[in-house]
Amino acid sequence: MKDSVSVTKTISLNAYGIDHDNIHYQLSPEELQDITIEKGMGKEASSGALAVNTGEFTGRSPKDRFIVKDDITKDKVWWGDINIPFDSDKFDALYTKVIAYLNEKELYVRDSYACADPDYKLNIRVINEYPWSNMFAYNMFLRPTDAELDDFDPEWTVVNAPGFMADPNVDGTRQHNFAILNFSKKIALIGGTGYTGEIKKGIFSALNFILPVYKNTLPMHCSAN
Repeated sequence: MKDSVSVTKTISLNAYGIDHDNIHYQLSPEELQDITIEKGMGKEASSGALAVNTGEFTGRSPKDRFIVKDDITKDKVWWGDINIPFDSDKFDALYTKVIAYLNEKELYVRDSYACADPDYKLNIRVINEYPWSNMFAYNMFLRPTDAELDDFDPEWTVVNAPGFMADPNVDGTRQHNFAILNFSKKIALIGGTGYTGEIKKGIFSALNFILPVYKNTLPMHCSAN
């Protein structure tokens, strides 16, 4: 009887402008925890759980969350102190800078989805700078089967670069951290903060627009494990 062989999944990020192959795809939580500890980014608690210091931000920063104001959103979003508009050209320029930054980094990628009901299912690709952020995505989102991964087509992408600091005077942000939703490009762009809740909130906020506007469905802020 032959021993089973673990096959490492691979993926290309060329479509996003990332042209290196230092990419880890669909790693298990055990692998991600080991890498995090090996890199000195976290410690294993007595319970066996991974403990990580997220740095400056230990929660979300609502005043640094933006939505790109464009033809899709301009007449449908309730703009104000909660939904802060962001210029589409500024988004493109900032996205280019973040991608150039990530092109120099070891990356962790996970394909997953939100909404268990097939009528509302949203395929998500998460691109992380840090392994523990990718572990959060493993815990937070629903997990495709191997068969589903074979022809997985991401509808939304989360680009997560905690180590990238924006320049507010150039990039149009309020300060160095940001979380920006672009409904035309279907991208959640997050930088300058290690708080992983921004990843969850990005997709949840996207669904708060997608479900009522396109699915005639009222979303509820709840979850099930």
